[in-house]
Amino acid sequence: MNIFDPDFLDAHVRHTMAFYHPRAIDPQGGFFHYLRDDGEIVDRRHRHLVSSTRYVVTYARFARHSGEEEYRQWARHGLDYLEAHHFQPEYQGYAWTLLNGEVEDDTNHCYGLAFVLLAYAEALKADVPGARQGLYMTHDMLQRRFWEAQHGRFADEADRHWQVSDYRGQNANMHACEALISAHEATGDTAFVEQAMTIARAVVGANRDHEHGWIWEHYDADWQRDLDYNRDDPSHLFRPWGYQVGHQTEWAKLLLMLERHRPEDWLLPTAERLFSSSVAAGWHPETGGLVYGLDLEGRISDPDKYFWVQAESFAAAAMLGQRTGRDLYWDWYRRLWAFSWQHMIDHRHGAWYRILDADNRRYSDLKSPAGKVDYHTMGACQDAMATLTAGPYNQGRRGQAEEEVRRHEWRR
Repeated sequence: MNIFDPDFLDAHVRHTMAFYHPRAIDPQGGFFHYLRDDGEIVDRRHRHLVSSTRYVVTYARFARHSGEEEYRQWARHGLDYLEAHHFQPEYQGYAWTLLNGEVEDDTNHCYGLAFVLLAYAEALKADVPGARQGLYMTHDMLQRRFWEAQHGRFADEADRHWQVSDYRGQNANMHACEALISAHEATGDTAFVEQAMTIARAVVGANRDHEHGWIWEHYDADWQRDLDYNRDDPSHLFRPWGYQVGHQTEWAKLLLMLERHRPEDWLLPTAERLFSSSVAAGWHPETGGLVYGLDLEGRISDPDKYFWVQAESFAAAAMLGQRTGRDLYWDWYRRLWAFSWQHMIDHRHGAWYRILDADNRRYSDLKSPAGKVDYHTMGACQDAMATLTAGPYNQGRRGQAEEEVRRHEWRR
């Protein structure tokens, strides 16, 4: 077993899914969102739109991945909850959070709608009934409420009356780009991938003056960078301050995905530059792992290590390695897996720990709070599996990787 073997990645996806399934299923509707390291359900009452949608994504992808009908049914179970509880007919939007099935926060977030779109797109790929209609209805909502054609990007949030705020953010647009690519793959509709390309061009173009093209997180209503937004809250869950290492590598991955559908000569060099420069700056020099945030000068500003940063980065590394054949990216793939295997993966109970400090220690035993559900880690493994299956890669790395992994056996 080694990290260059799709069977290894398959086993890890199954091991991760087994942490959530079936314990996360709420027979009354949807899924439980708060799980401790050992799988104990912490809170049965609270629901977050991001978790509700990401569960649909993970179940739909696993249905395709495994071929098991049960998971397709549970993806439909998740869509039923989205439609019956998160969707609010009164104002034609999706509640951000629910408590005991009632609306707690009625803010309309583009970030949340992007994941509704992704949920329907992945469900459609898995042949989940009703997914096509939901996909087009969600995209229509995004277009009417948030799309700013003059800027080639989506606005970020609105109140229940759809009054849009002045804040603009790249994070919502990055995940909208992801969802649009998936929608194109699910439907064959070229309008989706064209819009994803429009967003990518705009986001990259807005940051072209940075030495490495690093993408900033926060903007005002005219899409001018706001360098002080959340400076006093650098670890904000959805709007952290600073350059996010994981978002540079996640954009690198998305640019390669776009290149498959719309080959343009700027996509690959931009992906290479974003990935190579950010991981070099973001690798902790003493304890390893990619850190969360970098300041305006490219120095480490938030040394915590998040699960999704490592996972999205090894997926990007594999895709760059396969696309270019360069050893540099396979070396990063191996390095990221070695760190994650040693520090971030719970070999006993399954799934990944959410966050470690600079010394690779966990802050708490809450493995999966709102927003996690290991959508990033399973998705990254599935991206790497598809990459390794689709084309050639550096065969010489297999022996080294096998030796790295052989020292650790699956502990179930």
